[in-house]
Amino acid sequence: MNSKLQVLVIDDDAVVGRSFDRVLSDKGYEVSTVLSGEEAMHSIEESKYDVVFTDIKMPGMDGLEVTERIKERCPWTPVVVITGYGTEENESRAAVLGASGFVRKPLTPEIIESVTLKALSEPEVIPETAEPANEAAIVVEEAVEEEQVEVQGREISRKAKNVGLFFASPFIALGYVIALPIVGFYQFIKLAREASNQKKAAK
Repeated sequence: MNSKLQVLVIDDDAVVGRSFDRVLSDKGYEVSTVLSGEEAMHSIEESKYDVVFTDIKMPGMDGLEVTERIKERCPWTPVVVITGYGTEENESRAAVLGASGFVRKPLTPEIIESVTLKALSEPEVIPETAEPANEAAIVVEEAVEEEQVEVQGREISRKAKNVGLFFASPFIALGYVIALPIVGFYQFIKLAREASNQKKAAK
């Protein structure tokens, strides 16, 4: 079993790959180099790397697309973007894609070693593009939970109302039994008074 830390360098300039190999091999790393993003993706499928360095400007798949694909496939793998065409826009996009670093050429042995150590020691960087999806999922889940609570509340209220009516129905019936004679007696008195008044009026 190979105990060396595995490093992948992606750059269409072979000199850059040899520079990484020379500096890091002396420090105990095992360095693999490829000249394009397409080669890198094949290599990622076949081997596991502890850190990946990619140039940003390459024929075919550029370094930012390489970064995005690697982070989609292996989000835990640190990816450092190296470039001679550094811009704030590219640096910002690299950070959003989950890059662990953004380094401008020319690279010295000290820079190569320090940026490698930094990438390996920092916590896992997850692409920011995944966050909105997670937040949306949380919002949807909370909405569903609130709706379920509301439905359960209505169901409990309905059951409580039915139970209340069940227990109250005998008393309601008893009330009608008691009230009916009183109402009938009142109607009888009323009719008697009306009849008496009509007789008086006739006289």
